[in-house]
Amino acid sequence: MKDILGLLALSWELVLLVLIGIAFLVVVPLAVWYAKKHGRSKWRWGIGAFLLVYLPIFWDWIPTVLVHKYYCEKEAGFWVYKTLDQWKVENPGVMEMLTTQQVPPHLSEGNENDLISTTFWNSRIKSTHKFHGPIFLHVWRREDVLVDTNTEETLALYVDYSTSHERRQAGWSGWKFWLASDDCIGGRNKAIRFVEFVNQFKGSEK
Repeated sequence: MKDILGLLALSWELVLLVLIGIAFLVVVPLAVWYAKKHGRSKWRWGIGAFLLVYLPIFWDWIPTVLVHKYYCEKEAGFWVYKTLDQWKVENPGVMEMLTTQQVPPHLSEGNENDLISTTFWNSRIKSTHKFHGPIFLHVWRREDVLVDTNTEETLALYVDYSTSHERRQAGWSGWKFWLASDDCIGGRNKAIRFVEFVNQFKGSEK
């Protein structure tokens, strides 16, 4: 019995889909049968029954997908405003003097739905991670900025959007698992490129 319960816990998404499917298979045919028996429109009653099950559960699915697509196309991306070589030209000899700690100083502020986290890689370079949402229904915005602390100049920027029923915590993103999308198309590769770009400015580890 414990093994069965454990299996159900691990595959709760499948169990939920089965229950939703059963609801459709019961409610829609029942509505069609009732309409046929009482001389009503089978199509109207069938569609009405379908929407009766569909809307309370899936009403926010299509709007979330469309808004996520919009923000991904309009705002997401990775931009380099100044390369390491350009920065070195403007700051001769500085890069060779910069050092980073194995665990660099870190500052976090805000709450879980509006988080700002700053990492100070060395005396000149910091990166700021901003996570905000939901900005609409279940769409969340992520922004990472690499900044020269002396001039407050932005060296690189990465923006991405994800979707989830609830803010992801320890692998949980809400029971509407079909809403979960980690990033925009190509977002993960751009995130890797941002990290690689940051690594160039860290300096030697002490």
